[in-house]
Amino acid sequence: MTDRRTREKPRVHHGRVRHVERLTPHMIRVVLGGDGLAGFSAGDYTDHYVKLLFPRPGVAYPEPFDIEAIRRDFPREQWPLTRTYTVRSWDAATRELVIDFVHHGDEGLAGPWAAAARPGDVIRFLGPGGAYAPAPESGWHLLVGDESALPAIAASVERLPAGAVARVLVEVADEAEEQRLAVPDGDVQVTWVHRGERRVGAALAEAVRGLEFPEGEVQAFVHGEANFVKELRHFLRLEHQVPRERLSISGYWRLGSDEDGWQSSKGEWNRRVEEEEAARLAGVS
Repeated sequence: MTDRRTREKPRVHHGRVRHVERLTPHMIRVVLGGDGLAGFSAGDYTDHYVKLLFPRPGVAYPEPFDIEAIRRDFPREQWPLTRTYTVRSWDAATRELVIDFVHHGDEGLAGPWAAAARPGDVIRFLGPGGAYAPAPESGWHLLVGDESALPAIAASVERLPAGAVARVLVEVADEAEEQRLAVPDGDVQVTWVHRGERRVGAALAEAVRGLEFPEGEVQAFVHGEANFVKELRHFLRLEHQVPRERLSISGYWRLGSDEDGWQSSKGEWNRRVEEEEAARLAGVS
């Protein structure tokens, strides 16, 4: 049940767009395929992720594409930009990789790319990484996140064993952003939390705090905007005494930062969160 990051050296794959579908007003599904996925494999985890590579405008990269050579020979400001996205599903038989993108108009990099993607377009990426999957022996499962975590949560719900006990809480803008999840037989309750005009994660954290916890040991997956993730991490660790080894919890993004800024500061952010948590736990004991 321990959260462990994969250690394998990442390799570059490329996928060719086969199909694009708008799932909700702000969620776009892109299905990739082609021979460039011949060496790709995923399935151990439900939070598998890839790092999409977006070329810098005006920069010509060598062919065949070699990310190590680029990072060695090109100045850093010319390296491809990376954006991290969850693998919604991978079908080895059909060699199809599905990635869901949150899209808010021209904002960002990957969302606009997905909105403009057409069959035949090619995108390169690194990965996969991953660390979490629902443990069948867990007493119950807590799955919490905003739109950025919805693909991993949906994949995790599909992996729950028959008879599982789970509480699934997902924050989206409004009813139009809800998606149908493939819920297995058992005591699985899905709650869609509508953000409205509130800050991202405020309504979600409130809903989790008001949740009646089932009996038994919980395995929790909590991901999304860093501030509400921090709040819920302290809630689970301090108020419910959930051991770290039964938590998969991390900020996928942070309000006010793009991915480049967040990734450069994430280590320090996590260090401060852990120090604060350790101090508060010491005070409790």
